[in-house]
Order: sequence, then structure tokens, then C-alpha cells
Amino acid sequence: MLRYLTSGESHGRCMLAILDGMPAGLQIDKSDIDRELSRRMQGYGRGKRMSIESDKVKILSGVRKSVTIGSPIAMMIENVDQSIERLGVVLHPRPGHADLAGVLKYGLKDVRSVLERASARETVARVSVGAVCKALLAGFGIKVTSHVVIIGGVEAETESLPFNRIVKICEKSPVRCADIKASGAMCAEIDRARKNGDTIGGVFEIVIKGVPPGLGSYTQWDRRMDGVLAKAVMSIQAVKGVSFGIGFEAANRMGSAVHDEILHDRRRGFSRKTNKAGGIEGGVTNGEDIRIRAVMKPIATLKRPLASINIRSKKGVYATVERSDVCAVPAAGVVGEAVSAVEIANALIEKFGGDSIGEMKRNFEGYLEQVRRF
Repeated sequence: MLRYLTSGESHGRCMLAILDGMPAGLQIDKSDIDRELSRRMQGYGRGKRMSIESDKVKILSGVRKSVTIGSPIAMMIENVDQSIERLGVVLHPRPGHADLAGVLKYGLKDVRSVLERASARETVARVSVGAVCKALLAGFGIKVTSHVVIIGGVEAETESLPFNRIVKICEKSPVRCADIKASGAMCAEIDRARKNGDTIGGVFEIVIKGVPPGLGSYTQWDRRMDGVLAKAVMSIQAVKGVSFGIGFEAANRMGSAVHDEILHDRRRGFSRKTNKAGGIEGGVTNGEDIRIRAVMKPIATLKRPLASINIRSKKGVYATVERSDVCAVPAAGVVGEAVSAVEIANALIEKFGGDSIGEMKRNFEGYLEQVRRF
């Protein structure tokens, strides 16, 4: 089983990740992990923190001569801003953040002790783990990308775009949107929110291409692939909703307009005429692209803060203002790629087993041959 832990505070010394269960024999290029960390830092609407940090990974264990050796992989990303011990006490919790719930849960007297760990800075550790998992998936022909489909009230027109086209366009967009016209309008909405001292959210889509049929299971609730992926994506800070394929639109349609008709030919085998299910049926991947959409709420830190309460005096105040982003939807998409890659990699390891990449690939090829002959 593939599993990971992260550790570290936003303004502490570093962020740490330990990834356990990665088979031996996987080639790891440190520059690929750094590239993913750089993608996470980009996006129109990011705050000043992104101009301070220059995230680079240090691989501390589990990799020898750039190849995994089967033991836990430890990674560290140092913070440039390590000011945690010098920062003042915070007594004014922000509505929409973990601040108040955190101090009540742990009996803390300083909101700083909550916000340092609840911060989305933690996602640098998850992106580093996801980068390693992406390397595993690439060896099996599986690719993962994300793109922004909504920011504020601006919605992109990307329904007909193939995977490679989405990747090519969105990586050049300041908001990682594959619709050039919508991209400009999204930037304008971010500018409007910034001018008003406000923040803005949106929707990003994760697309996973090349996943074989048969990952996940319908036999137990906690093994359903859509449930596993939904949990991973919902765990991203500020994500408030997740759907697959046409998602909530299915509630407005008849069954005949929701389900994907099945086709078969000798070259492709079984396939679907459409992909309204988003690549998963009955908790099991069906061979089509997995498509996940996630709603990210506007960030809770506002330049014009909302009303709050001083946790000591209980008097009415305005919430604390921390250094933050106006919009982080493009970055959240990159984090979504990472956590999704982890879960697909875990399902791949679970199904095809093996303590080494070579063993996994033999099992994988045998399974694909079995599917082709069915």
C-alpha cells in the first residue's frame, strides 16, 4: 500500500513528506519534482509569498543514484521565510478558516498555532509526493493534468478539447485555462477582487488519461475509486465540492441522457461513445479518461476583513489579515493533480503488486492482454 505523511508549518524551517510503499527501480529525476513545485507557485492572483519562496526539493532517503530502492522516501522543502518564532500572537480568528475551530479543538491560546499548519503551504509536501507518483504512472502510460474551468462568474469553453491540447494551452495561460478568451476575463475578475480587498474562487478540472479498466472495486464502499479520489481532492485546503464527469448536471437529465453507450471493435476492444461518467462506473475505472471537477471557495484571508471576536476578551473585532492570495484556483489544480496521482498510483500498485517496477510491469502487461482477449 502506498501512503504518505506531511509535516511542517507555514513559516517554520521546512515542509517534510515521507512516502512509503513505492516499489524499487523507479527512476527519479529531482528536476521533475522541482518543476511540479514551480507549477504550484504560479498563477495570476497569487500573493507576495510566491515571490519570496523558491521551492526546491531535497531527497533525504529512499532513493539511491536517482532510483528508488523500496524503502520510505523522505523529502524536504526548506522555507525561505522561517519567521515562525518571531511572529506575534493572533487573537482574531478569520471566518472561513480553521482558526477558531482549531483553538477550540486543541485548547490553544494563540491562533498562530493553528494557522501555521492549516495553511495551504502544506501542499508543497503533497506536490512533491505527487511528482514521484506521476513518475510511476508515466511508466504505465498514464498522464495527469489540470485546467481551470471557472473563476468567479467566467466559465471556459473546453468541452471539445483533447487532452494534449488542454495541456499545451493551459500551461501558457496565467490562470491555467485552456480557453484563451476566458483566461483574459478571469484575470479581469481577479483584478476586480484585488481592488476591492476581496478574494475569488472557482472550479478546476483534473484529467487522468491512460488509466486501464479495473482499478478500484464495487465490492466495498471504501475501495470505490471515485470515493477514494473524492476524499483526496476534498482534502485540499479550500475545496468545498467534488464531482465526476457531468457531475451535478446529471440531476437535470433523464437516464438516457446521462449514461455512456458501450461500443466494441477488434482494435480498441470495449469503449464508450461518450464520457459523462468521468471514467468511473460502479466505483471501478472503465478505461476512459477520469475527469474530476472541484470547487474552490474564495480564500478566507481578506484585505477588508469580516467581523470576528477576540478569543481572550470576547469583544467584537475585525479578523486578522495575513499575507495571502487573491485567487489560488490555478495552484489548487496542480495540487489536485498531485493527490489524484497518489491515489491512482496506489490503486495500480494494489492491483498489479510487486516490490519492483519490473515485476509490476510484467503483471500489468499480462492483465492488458487478458482484457484485449476478453
